[in-house]
Amino acid sequence: MELISAFEIILRLVVAMILGAAVGFERERNEWAAGLRTHTLVSVGSALAMIVSTYGYSDVLGVEGFDVDPSRVAAQVISGVGFLGAGTILFLKQEVVKGLTTAAALWSIAAVGLACGGGMYMAAIAATFLMLFVLAGVKWLEKRFLNREPVRTMSVKISAESELSVMDIETILARYNIEVRKIAIKASANGGREIVIVFSKFNSRNTLMKVMNEVYGITGVDEVDL
Repeated sequence: MELISAFEIILRLVVAMILGAAVGFERERNEWAAGLRTHTLVSVGSALAMIVSTYGYSDVLGVEGFDVDPSRVAAQVISGVGFLGAGTILFLKQEVVKGLTTAAALWSIAAVGLACGGGMYMAAIAATFLMLFVLAGVKWLEKRFLNREPVRTMSVKISAESELSVMDIETILARYNIEVRKIAIKASANGGREIVIVFSKFNSRNTLMKVMNEVYGITGVDEVDL
C-alpha cells in the first residue's frame, strides 16, 4: 500500500480539527465538562489513529512471517473513547443523570475523526452537520414542544427579620429571562422562610451563577442552593 503525501496527511488532520472544534464549541457554549479542546483533540487523535492504522504498517504488509491487521488500531478508538465519555457522566440524586449527551458527542466526534483520517471528507462533514443539528436544533424543539421539559430547582433561605418577597426574586429571574414554572414557600427551622423556585433547565450555567450571586447579595438571604 502506497503511503499518502504529507499534504494529504496534514489536510486530513486539519479537517478533523475543524469539525471537532465545531462540535466542541457547541458544548463549550453550554459549559459542559467536555468542550472545545476536548472534542478537537479527540477528533484529531482519532484521525491520526486511522492514518497510522491504514498506512503505518505498509512496509511489512505481505511480508512472510508478519500477520498484521491494519484495522485494529482504528477499532480501539471507539472503545477507548467510551472510557473518556464515561468521565463526563454525572449520577446525581435519585434518577438524575447528566452528561450522557456530551459523552455521546465525544463518541460521535471520534467516528468523525476516523472518517477524516480515512479521507472520507463528505461523510465526516455531513455527520458533523447532523450532530450540530441534534445538539442545538433538537434541543430547541424539546424546549418548544415537549411537555416533559426538564427543570431545575433553586432554594432561597431567608432570615426571620428579612422583608424580602417572592416578587423581588421573580424580578431578578425575569431580568435574566428565566421563566418560572412553580414557586413554593415554607417555614425554615430558624423561624425564617424558604422559597423554592422551579424553572426550566435550559439556561446557561453562567446565567444561573449570576442569578445566584445577585440573590445571595440581598440583605436577609442566608443561603442559596441550586
